[in-house]
Amino acid sequence: MTTTIQAGADAGGEIYIPKRRRIDIWRKFKEERLFAFGCIVVTIMLLLALLEIGHDIGLPTRITPYDPNFATGNVSVSPPSLADWPGLLWATIFEGAKPPHWFGTDNSGLDVFSRTIAAPKTDMTIALVAALTSMFLGTLVGLLCGFYRNIATEVVMRISDLLQSFPVFITAMVLVALSGRQVWNIVLALAIVYAPIFVRLTRAEVMSQSVRGYVEAARAVGNPEWKVAFKHVLPNSLIPSLIQVSSTIGFAILLTSGLSFVGAGVRPPTPEWGLMISLGAPQIILGEWWQSIFPGVAISLTVFSFAAVGHGLEEDYG
Repeated sequence: MTTTIQAGADAGGEIYIPKRRRIDIWRKFKEERLFAFGCIVVTIMLLLALLEIGHDIGLPTRITPYDPNFATGNVSVSPPSLADWPGLLWATIFEGAKPPHWFGTDNSGLDVFSRTIAAPKTDMTIALVAALTSMFLGTLVGLLCGFYRNIATEVVMRISDLLQSFPVFITAMVLVALSGRQVWNIVLALAIVYAPIFVRLTRAEVMSQSVRGYVEAARAVGNPEWKVAFKHVLPNSLIPSLIQVSSTIGFAILLTSGLSFVGAGVRPPTPEWGLMISLGAPQIILGEWWQSIFPGVAISLTVFSFAAVGHGLEEDYG
């Protein structure tokens, strides 16, 4: 990122800040298979979430073969064998046959496949909004604590340390229990537990940037302190937080699912991966493994993909 400060009359010119190392995402996508895999899976999950949101607002974008919130009447149906899939696909697409239960049904008759591909609407929405909110709050607080170092900002940093000293799952569960199991309460709880990460990242980067020449030059030409902080220091301190967002989204998905698994997350019958695993776990002992395995695989794949994207971006930045 490049920032240019117009010098005053006495300075007689312009001061240019050296360019930061740029992240060439397209090059990484072509050259690094793990990064490309992560980008593809993340894109698919975002697309599934957008299609379900579109359906909720009245657009004909639903791609689930069955309504994920209503029972089909077929209780505890096992998924078809892989050998039968080609024939079933042909019959469904070209012969107009009724779609099979690709991942089986649960003990309430809900189609597991439909619920698995509808769940990103809940998980991705909560995780994205929570991660972006925590980044916004953490970046703002980190900027103030890194640029204005005084007793007040030290108190804020100690509060941030205190929040980080507790396990995030316990903290989130307590916050949700106190505020209620509504979606926005879960978002707020996740934003609070992840904000300290961004506070520390931004503060460290701001302290590094604050001693550079362009900051002194910005002050020398008469810029007030708030303008130096927000116009010059902040834009040059954002990249670590932007990279961290990818991993935070993955962790937020995992935490959302964990809260639902223990009964502190979204309410049934909302399609949500952790809730599906929780409802299906008691059936595993009866041999009905599909109720939990497929949403579990979806969680693992999604969290791994966000971590792969974040790791790839961090490599280029570092």
